[in-house]
Amino acid sequence: MSDRRALTPGSWPEAARVADILRRETIGGALLIGAAVAALVAANTGSWYVTLRDTVVGPSGLRLDLTLGAWSADGLLAIFFFLAGLELKRELVAGDLRDPRRAAIPVIAAIGGMTVPALIFVAINLGDSLRGWAIPTATDVAFALAVLAVIGTHLPTALRTFLLTLAIVDDLLAICIIAVFYTADLEPLWMLGALVPLGAFTILVQRGVRAWWILLPLAATAWAMVHASGVHATVAGVLLGFAVPVLRRDGADGPGLADRFEHVFRPLSSAVAVPVFAFFSAGVAIGGADGIRAAATDPVTIGVVLGLFVGKTIGVLGATWLAARFTGANLDETLTWLDVLGLAMLAGIGFTVSLLIGELAYGAGSTADEHVKIGVLAGSLVSATAATVLLRSRNRHYRLVEAAEQRDDDGDGVPDVYQR
Repeated sequence: MSDRRALTPGSWPEAARVADILRRETIGGALLIGAAVAALVAANTGSWYVTLRDTVVGPSGLRLDLTLGAWSADGLLAIFFFLAGLELKRELVAGDLRDPRRAAIPVIAAIGGMTVPALIFVAINLGDSLRGWAIPTATDVAFALAVLAVIGTHLPTALRTFLLTLAIVDDLLAICIIAVFYTADLEPLWMLGALVPLGAFTILVQRGVRAWWILLPLAATAWAMVHASGVHATVAGVLLGFAVPVLRRDGADGPGLADRFEHVFRPLSSAVAVPVFAFFSAGVAIGGADGIRAAATDPVTIGVVLGLFVGKTIGVLGATWLAARFTGANLDETLTWLDVLGLAMLAGIGFTVSLLIGELAYGAGSTADEHVKIGVLAGSLVSATAATVLLRSRNRHYRLVEAAEQRDDDGDGVPDVYQR
């Protein structure tokens, strides 16, 4: 296919890898939705949920006397961001992001999809609660894919690849925002100290060492030191992910260490880390009609809802159109701008990182944080509903595209569409 086309399926190995990742993320997304529902039920059926979430465990001497909610955000989410680091490096070294021409449009779309929601939130909260400006900037790909699985949309490979690439860039930008804007009281000595275990981890994995009893203590030490430095500990997960080599040392074909680690840790992230975080973070006591009224009139809630739905839609669609317009690229022949609009709406499903930034901005359990949760859930629900209506209307076309993408007349195991 021409390099002047935007949103193409890419190569067959890349398309097959993306399909495998998305199948696993879909299962994780279903667990994520279940955990969110369980959290809402628990938060509105008694005080035990708050008591459990705020229970402190861990050694205070190591600055690890954290609540269970904080452990889920700082500890378990480090696994999620470790995978984000692995996936981003994989894309930069061997995936679509290694080609600047192919990477340009999803990168620009991700930037647009983060900038416009932030501007909308700031405009609504100008002079008030600006600290939460980054809340509506994040896309939760697992949640989005779970929605796709529920509505049964046969999304074409080009759109699936674009969504995953956009989400990867989105995760990188989100962790940069967390590190730069939500770091309080930075302690440089702890940060410098973290370089020692991080450096040792990097040297060992670059030499092909896979022994968990060596690597895990180094990773845990690096995480603890980054946490003690004042930088959010999930940054350690990204740095550790970036340290893992993608290609094999001998240059032969086959999975490298990054692929092996991803195979081990993705189920742990999807089935345990992210759902547990969702359970401790999504629970909000609605408080009846008065509580709903208070949240609905709070500029923080309004900024989050409009940022996720309106901001993401305008940002992703507008940035993609501008990038294609000024680079002279055209959409893949199987797609229209209506498909990109549906994808842009789907990008408005924010959850994991949005809730995390809400806690960092306003403090877990605060009134503003409770309203953030309502805003994230409402904005994601509106985005999911709008995307469902639009993408379902295109489902017959997507079925035809899927059938064409799977056609293999010569029986060589590679669909014909990838041999043009």
